[in-house]
Amino acid sequence: MTRSQTFRPAEASRPIPRYELRVHSARPGSDRYEIWQMPCPATPQVKRPLRIGGLAGRNLELVQHRVLRRLAEEKIRLVRPAGEATHSHRVPERLAVTLGLMFRALAPLRSRENIRAVAEGIEAMESEEASYWLGMATHRRHPRRVLGGLRVLLTEPTGGSGCLGDRTHAGWLTAVEDTR
Repeated sequence: MTRSQTFRPAEASRPIPRYELRVHSARPGSDRYEIWQMPCPATPQVKRPLRIGGLAGRNLELVQHRVLRRLAEEKIRLVRPAGEATHSHRVPERLAVTLGLMFRALAPLRSRENIRAVAEGIEAMESEEASYWLGMATHRRHPRRVLGGLRVLLTEPTGGSGCLGDRTHAGWLTAVEDTR
């Protein structure tokens, strides 16, 4: 095979959406992570960078080990250049969707147990399911309702098996009838 006839996978020729993880850290312990969708030929409707989601403060500290583990799996190291408070890293689409959904869903939560349950549930999702939920949370008229519904599905009620414990319609009906 000559040099001009090298094999290129079909995926390399197709344009794919581009995402960035932006890390803001003014001082130690004040990190803020954000996922941004960048303009590219694959997404002509995106004319300028679009913020997908972000997380900071206590909620980020509670799930930061999960985020760093996922980044390490993709061989992304968060090394801050000297003298810069903000730096960015390109991330693959499946990771960007998962992190974007996680950041959006966890931002308003206060309960440590709910944060843990929602983070575990989002990590366990297939990429298609995470894409579905992020799309619903991004493009619906009332995205807070969508995210609220996701949080309810991913958190189990306290006190044992409740209506969402087995996540089936029959289980929900049984739980409702038991409360009467």
